[in-house]
Amino acid sequence: MKALVFGKTGQVARELAHLAPEMDIEAECLGREQADLTNLTALTEAIEATDASIIVNAAAYTAVDQAEDEPELAHKVNALAPEAMAKAAAARGLPFLHISTDYVFEGAPGDPKTEIDPTGPTTEYGRSKLAGEKAVATSGADAVILRTAWVFSVHGKNFLKTMLNVGKGRDEMRVVGDQHGQPTAARDIARALWTIAGAYEVGRGQPGTFHFASQPATTWAGFASAIFERAGWAPGETPKVTAIETHEWPTKAARPADSVLDCSAIMAAYGIDQPDWHASLDEAIRELT
Repeated sequence: MKALVFGKTGQVARELAHLAPEMDIEAECLGREQADLTNLTALTEAIEATDASIIVNAAAYTAVDQAEDEPELAHKVNALAPEAMAKAAAARGLPFLHISTDYVFEGAPGDPKTEIDPTGPTTEYGRSKLAGEKAVATSGADAVILRTAWVFSVHGKNFLKTMLNVGKGRDEMRVVGDQHGQPTAARDIARALWTIAGAYEVGRGQPGTFHFASQPATTWAGFASAIFERAGWAPGETPKVTAIETHEWPTKAARPADSVLDCSAIMAAYGIDQPDWHASLDEAIRELT
């Protein structure tokens, strides 16, 4: 199977490229130089010219706070670009896989969010991603929208790497402890996407919106504690994690208080279970240290 992947240097895109050979997939990954997400014509032309049997969009505008100052750019990259891709895929009769986010939900405390629960993003980033979901869903493409959360990996900028970079040798780290979510390894997301692609290859693909995130749910403070426990630092180098409330760490864009996702639908449709993020964290830290 050959896949055309939009994205080359992002966390999930790099893991898609890493996992492709072991899953017998040829992945052609397009970076900004080949397919700028602000150039909708270039995106369409790339799909029109490909000999791939499936299209994957692993590229996005992900600067959550910066999006508050750049809503038009965030909307173009996260909504108009996937819309153009999905329409081009539909015209070719090619399945289209698209990554979205837990930030499409308002984040009120309660039961884990299902795919049919009401959305209500409170940030420009979340609004742009929800607009992208709606555009893909109405594009006519045979599309899967995969919502995920709290992505970490050995690549790029993410919470794991930030904690490892700033935590060593400090007495204390004050980390938000009243936001609940699911740390999810980019490698696990990539594996889920390739599993879905494989199902399409044999005629068993099921379009729709699905949630995929790891278990168990935790807080940013809980995630930080797990990182430091596994870092292998000497006792004097390992900081104490103090959980603080959101208002004590103000950000330009408000984060969801509770964005835990119910992932039962993807298990039913594709047999994809929720991985334990502790095991994926161990693997990532081994690679980083």
